[in-house]
Amino acid sequence: MLETPHVLVGAAIASKITNPLLSMPISFISHFMLEKVPHWNPHLNFETEKYGKPTRKSTIIAALDVTTSLIAGSFIAFKAYPNTLQTINILACCLMASLPDIVEGPYFFLGFRGKLIKKWIEWQKSIQVDTKFIPGALTQLTTILASLYWIFS
Repeated sequence: MLETPHVLVGAAIASKITNPLLSMPISFISHFMLEKVPHWNPHLNFETEKYGKPTRKSTIIAALDVTTSLIAGSFIAFKAYPNTLQTINILACCLMASLPDIVEGPYFFLGFRGKLIKKWIEWQKSIQVDTKFIPGALTQLTTILASLYWIFS
């Protein structure tokens, strides 16, 4: 799944569960639950195996997605300001919800090919439910809209 749905689910969790001792682990677990929802994303692993790195198109998609998730997560977090603790909680939950993918970044984009990260990527790939672009994009859009509704309701 792209990062934006993960980040927004983390923000939604933090918006409704303000105790970070609960919201942060729930946000982390949400990542793996969302991987079971049929979705589309660039095939970074396949491209890295075939070409040695992700294609330019996939890199652009990933960069736009990460930028969108950073802007959206920050906007939602700073809506909680001046409640500094809740602002930090939302940011932390956004991070926790996307952390399992973030640790893969050096493998795909910096050429770090350690055995441990390879095993992690293989495991993450094994739990993902990939689908074609249109249905996969629709499930992610639905996740984004549901998260925004939950945050702002």
